[in-house]
Amino acid sequence: MARKKSKPLDAEFVMFDVTYTNGARTSNRRVPTALLGGLDGDEPARDAIIEQDRAIAERSGKPPLEIATITRSGIVEKPPRKMA
Repeated sequence: MARKKSKPLDAEFVMFDVTYTNGARTSNRRVPTALLGGLDGDEPARDAIIEQDRAIAERSGKPPLEIATITRSGIVEKPPRKMA
């Protein structure tokens, strides 16, 4: 029996790693792909993650943490190359 061909993967979400000002870190925070791109790039992800943090803080009864940095998951920054 022939296999059904799979459809191309259209990612509905982009994963982000979030670092907070107190040093805490969360990985794989999901942000809808529809929010990203355009002239703002990944900046709308910050607003989406802040909203997620606000909802989590409301449910837990703890204040939301302040975000220091947001980077896409899986992107590793390379150290600068030394010139000989």
